[in-house]
Amino acid sequence: MLQIFDFLFGQYSGYSPLDIWLEIIAVVFGFLSVWFSKKNNVLVFPTGMISTLIFVYLLLKWELLGDMMINAYYFIMSVYGWYIWTHKIDGDIVTPISKTTLKEHKISAFIFLATLLFVYVVYVSFGKWTSWVAYVDTFTTAIFFVGMWLMAKRKIENWIYWIIGDIISAPLYFYKGFTFTSFQYFIFTFIAILGCLAWKKHLHNNQLT
Repeated sequence: MLQIFDFLFGQYSGYSPLDIWLEIIAVVFGFLSVWFSKKNNVLVFPTGMISTLIFVYLLLKWELLGDMMINAYYFIMSVYGWYIWTHKIDGDIVTPISKTTLKEHKISAFIFLATLLFVYVVYVSFGKWTSWVAYVDTFTTAIFFVGMWLMAKRKIENWIYWIIGDIISAPLYFYKGFTFTSFQYFIFTFIAILGCLAWKKHLHNNQLT
């Protein structure tokens, strides 16, 4: 039992108690954010902003630049998404759940490719393009950038990007030594699947009315 515990959490032996608690708090608010997203509830954004702010601090401190940029971007897009989800015209919410249009697919492809290039340049500039982790990190960053943009636009396809990114990130974060965050992405995968099904049901019911 002790060996299992050491395997899962031994990497935290060199961390400060403050950083460990901050990671746990960020994970809790991350769970809340994804759960509210599944429920199509605007609280997805304020809870997500708390989580991402903490992670920006921690990831910058741990020199995980790609992950840090993901969370900084999440924070910015949360402000944008909060506005989009709550902005009303003549008393009606103007951004219902919908499918991604051809134009939005093209924008998604542009965001993905631009993110790959941008993160690559950042890693090279800081001398961090040195292992396969940087390659995977660049790829997941691009996936999550697109997913967050589509979620802010309330597009149902955002869940596909979250699911793919979560599946990759769960073992990746464990490899990096962040067990709590790894568990977060593991559970995120299942919540994202449920969220995709819930949004599809909501979209189908709206189309019938």
